This record gives sequence, structure tokens and C-alpha cells, in this order.
Amino acid sequence: MNRAVEIMAVVIAILLSCQGAAICQGEGRTPDTIPDRVLRAESFATLPVEEITVFKDGHAFVLREGDMPVDRSGRVVLDDLPRPVIGTFWPYSAEEKLPLLSVKSGRTVVEFERTALDLYQLLAANIGAELLVEENSGEPYSAVIDGIPERTASELGATASPGADERLPEKGKIILLRTHEGVRVVPIDCVKKVTFKELPRSSVTEKEFRNLLTLRLGGAHADVDRARVGMVYLQKGIRWIPSYKIVLDGAGRARVRLQATLLNEMIDLDDVTANLVIGVPSFAFKDTIDPIALQRSAAQLSQYFEEQSRTAYAFSNAIMTQTARMGEYRGGAPSGSDAGDAEEELTGMGKDEDLFVFTIDHISLRKGERLVVPIVEFELDYKDVYTLDLPIRPPSDIGRNFSTQQQRELAKLFNAPKVMHEIRLVNESSWPITTAPALLFHDRQLLGQGMTTYTAVGASLDVTITAAVDIQVRVSAREEGRYPNDIEWRSNRYCRINMEGTVFLCNRLAKSVEVEVKRRVAGCIDSADNNGRIVQNDLYDFAEYFPCGDAPYWWHWYSWPWWWYQLNGYGKAEWTVTLEPGESAELNSAWHYYWH
Repeated sequence: MNRAVEIMAVVIAILLSCQGAAICQGEGRTPDTIPDRVLRAESFATLPVEEITVFKDGHAFVLREGDMPVDRSGRVVLDDLPRPVIGTFWPYSAEEKLPLLSVKSGRTVVEFERTALDLYQLLAANIGAELLVEENSGEPYSAVIDGIPERTASELGATASPGADERLPEKGKIILLRTHEGVRVVPIDCVKKVTFKELPRSSVTEKEFRNLLTLRLGGAHADVDRARVGMVYLQKGIRWIPSYKIVLDGAGRARVRLQATLLNEMIDLDDVTANLVIGVPSFAFKDTIDPIALQRSAAQLSQYFEEQSRTAYAFSNAIMTQTARMGEYRGGAPSGSDAGDAEEELTGMGKDEDLFVFTIDHISLRKGERLVVPIVEFELDYKDVYTLDLPIRPPSDIGRNFSTQQQRELAKLFNAPKVMHEIRLVNESSWPITTAPALLFHDRQLLGQGMTTYTAVGASLDVTITAAVDIQVRVSAREEGRYPNDIEWRSNRYCRINMEGTVFLCNRLAKSVEVEVKRRVAGCIDSADNNGRIVQNDLYDFAEYFPCGDAPYWWHWYSWPWWWYQLNGYGKAEWTVTLEPGESAELNSAWHYYWH
């Protein structure tokens, strides 16, 4: 046998013999008399929340700190185990002379005093009491409660398989009653009624498992009763949803009010400081729970915290959503803002890189509650804008491959174009505008609801009010001619299809309007009359190719041939026309594409 193996075997044998002697002979105890490891509820506490930083996606960075009781071993025991994102849990000791040595989470048996709610609990709470017992049959008799048999956790552990989970004590279903005849064993279910000679105790001691967090402190802790400790971590369960109210005065000024709806499904908040963040940083491991949580999965939250929910999708700060509709950056320092009374509730605001923080003090919100709080109010310049954005249509050669139902869907999409009435806001405030629903008013008259997208200070933003039905629109597209074998590429000849289109506008409003028109086409744009501007892009550049940064839903109905992306592109014609009341205009454009 190998010498190292022999030495290890001897050491293990010595350790096992010593352990057996300690168990069986130490102070005359046997395995079934070793006291259970039980912690009283009074010996641990909840670490209060002092500050939270809340992101729009439902994550919150939590700061918890407080003066907690310390036992003679230098341990601080805390309940309410967090469920942090892995790598974000950082505990600490705020006491210079009591450094943090370690943190342990585990399942511990805890004793609680609870009100007795049934006969069994009432009898268990009054061991030694005198009473008159009436069973289901027979005459009442006097007795003293001698006890209720129970198998302790130590006894169960001594007879359990190696490595088995710790178990709570098992209560018997019988009660021992001492009478003048001896000890009477009575099933609890057979006891019909009892009458106590004196007022019985109303609370019973019960044991249960509780996940606890233990901080072990070093240094001179023998004479210390309390120590200031804390922890920070990132966890999903608190979210804020912004919303705007925009009041137009009809003369080019808009009063913008921002309010926040806080959803708390994580932990009770009592007079905490809340930092509401515009922007969502990248959390690489947001779907992985830290092992300190003792849980394999996150707690079930409501639909407002699901990434696929409508609110999460619509109001997220995804980069595409933020940049797709941001207007021209105008640079320079902001011209100032007119903050309202809500600003008095803000104790501080700060900007850090791409994030912007609103800080609010004295937030109290219990788990499961919702809170609406005003954030800030300011005024911006605006102007009325009328836009017509005509989506790209599939070429006729491709449309023939669509089913009848698909062609009906496309007909509904393209045959009812509408001019949209929007307002263009110039963000000259001190705060960025975030992605949120926006309620629009003219004085006290409700105009409609739109949505803001992320707009930096100095940029402009268009918010849709409603369809301008009094500006009539007619759109046509027609094939001007086909020219077979117009181009040869990689030994293949391709046909050129020339297209022409007209956009007809007529202003039926009683005021002059300026209409911004965009017509997007599949192919190569050739011309646009009436001082129109043409733009040609590569088909692969989807971010510019489509307004939402992605292909339209019908794009995937057809298996596009490999040569399509080599010979064709994306064209766009843009006009800005002013129409007086009753005036009309025709906007003509021409484009072509290649087909094989």
C-alpha cells in the first residue's frame, strides 16, 4: 500500500474514534440528547434599505445599512435573504475596528412565538397546566398536561441517511395527561373539550426553517452589542415607468411634466432615497442569480417585469428605439428651463456618461404597492408638423408570389395613407427626454396620446398627435416600361423595370400647413420633382433602410434571391411643401429595379 494512503487511513481512523468518544462520552451525552441548533427570532433582524437606484427595465441597485445586534462570537444574523444578480453582492462593515471576515447564507431552524389557533397548539403551549378533559366518549376528568411526544431534529438526524437534509422535529399526535390513576395517553383527535383551571397561555413556540445571512466580524467584538454593517446588490423587482403630460398653448410653447410610477415587488421601503435612472446600463449576467441567494431561480414577478411584456417592450431604452427618431442635434448650451413646483421635491440630479439620474428623498413603499410621484416640469418650444411617411412596397414581380390573404393585408397597408399631425419639440431643458407615453393637451382639451423617444439635450423630438384627415392624400405607382437584358452581371442578364409614382395632397384645413413627405421604394431612385431630395442606400443597411431599423413584416414572406441585394438598393424621395387652405400639390418621382 502506498505510504501516503496508509497515513491518510490512520488519520481518518483517529478522527473518527475521537469524534465517537466526544459524542458518546462527552458529559455523558448520547446522540439523541445533543441539543438542536435553534435560533430565537429575537436574535436576528432585518437590515433596512437606505437608498435604491431604479432602472426602467425592473432592476434596482439596493443599498442597505444599519446598526445590527452582534452576539459574543462576533456574528450579525440577518433575515430577508436577497436574490442578487451574480457578481453584484458586496457586503461590508462600516466599523473600522470590526472588519468583515466572511458572510454565510444557510438554512437555520428558528423559534417563533405565535398565537395558538387550535386545540393542539393550545395544549402544547400549556404543558404543566391543570385542566378538565372531556373526550368524545366518557365522563370529564381532571388532569395535568404532562407533555406531547416529539422526535427532535437531532434524533431524526442520527437515524437519517448520510448527507440527508436537516429536518424539523416531528410532533406526535398524542398527548400525555397525568391523572390520579397515572399517565393517560390520549389521541389529540379524541379530545372533545378542555377546561383550564386558570387562564391558559395564548402563545406557542414553533420551529421552522428560515434562510438567514450571517456576517462574521473580526476585531475586539467581545464587548460590542451592536455594529453598523451593510450590503449593496443588484436585483430585479423594482421598476419605474415614466410618463409625460404635454400642454400646448397654441403659440409655440409647451409645458412638459414628467411623473414616475414606481412598482415595488422586492422589499419594503421606508423613508429611503430613490434614484430614478434614464437609460439602462448593460448587466452581463442579469439572468443569473448569485449563489448567496440559496435559490436556483428568481422570484415570480408580475407582467410589468417580463421582458416580452408590452410595457417592457414599448418603454425600454433599447438603442434602436432611442436613435431611430431623434432629430437633428443643435449643440450649444441649453437656454435654460422653467421648472415647476415638482422640482422642489428633488434634492439632487446628476449626469454620468449615458445615464441621467433624478433623486427623490423620503420614499415609503411596501412590497406590492405602487406609487406615482411628480418628477420635474419645464417649458419647451414646439411647432406643428404634418408628415406623410409612405412605407416601402414590394415590387410587383415579388408580390405575385404572395398568397391572396397576404395581398389583402398589403392592400390595407398601402391603400390608406394618412398625413399625421405631430408636434416637434426642441429639448432645450436641462434634462433628457426618455422613452415614455405622452398625453397631449391644448389648454384643457385632450388631443390624444403619443409616445416620446429618447431625446438628448439639444436634440428635437416628434410626438404624434393624431391623423390629419382634412389633408387629403392619394398615392399611385405605375410601371413605365421594361427593358430586357439591360444589364449583365456574372454571366446573367437582368431586366430593368422603370417605375413612376405620384403623391397628391390637398389641404382642406382653414390654415396654412407645411407637410413633410417621404416616399420609400425598393430599387434605385432616379428623380423627384418640386425640389424633392433623393437618397440612395445599400439594401444591407437596414438601420437606414427602414424607419424602425428592421425589415417590414412582409419582407420575410419571400425568399429573396442572392442577386437582389447586389443589383438593387433602397431609394427615398423627400419633400417639404407648404399648402395654403384649399391648395393642392402633386409630387412625382421615378425609380427602377432589376429583375431576373
